[in-house]
Amino acid sequence: MKTAFISDIHGNFQALQAVLAELDGLGISRVYCAGDIVGYYTQVNECCAELRRRGIPSVMGNHDWYMAGDGFCPRSRSVNDCLAYQRGIIESQHVEWLRTLPLQMRIDGIHMVHGGWGDPIDEYLKPGSEYFERLPGDVFVSGHTHIQTLQQFGTKTYCNPGSVGQPRDGDPRAAFATHDGYEFRLHRVAYDMQPVFDLMEAAGFGDYYYGGLKTGARTLRRLAD
Repeated sequence: MKTAFISDIHGNFQALQAVLAELDGLGISRVYCAGDIVGYYTQVNECCAELRRRGIPSVMGNHDWYMAGDGFCPRSRSVNDCLAYQRGIIESQHVEWLRTLPLQMRIDGIHMVHGGWGDPIDEYLKPGSEYFERLPGDVFVSGHTHIQTLQQFGTKTYCNPGSVGQPRDGDPRAAFATHDGYEFRLHRVAYDMQPVFDLMEAAGFGDYYYGGLKTGARTLRRLAD
């Protein structure tokens, strides 16, 4: 049975819909999320509701942690600006659901976290053979960096499915990965970003908060940059 892995949706319902439509077309209904359902963009309710409706299990990401615990990001004012807005619109049922998310998950021998195995929530993983040789198991999935990758270190396989809602690897298309029980495959799908831009503008956010979506930039930037 094929399994799909998604991550880092960040309230971008347009991108999530495109990915899920692609998965539906591929006949894949077994989907897991590596965290960060909320954060950055406006449609956090829609994203939470869709994952809950489809029964997509997720681990907790750092943005989910901030939202669930009324916390903040220690390194980014822009992240906190978005969180402040989202706290004013998110439905309480979704906050309660975020609080139930586990820090890690095992799926048929695949060990999934959001960040890394030193810090499941907020580690910016730099994959390497020394890192993975210390860990039990052979197949690993994490998100957080928004950079899609598939790497092999001896008998160890590591996959970051990339970001659904905010890719940072120079490819603006929404990212995900599939696993056929033996191997991973990386996927990208294009989507219409204009509704995301319009909703952010309507919420009072300038293009600095969403301009990087156009190019898959590593950092937030204006549309003209």
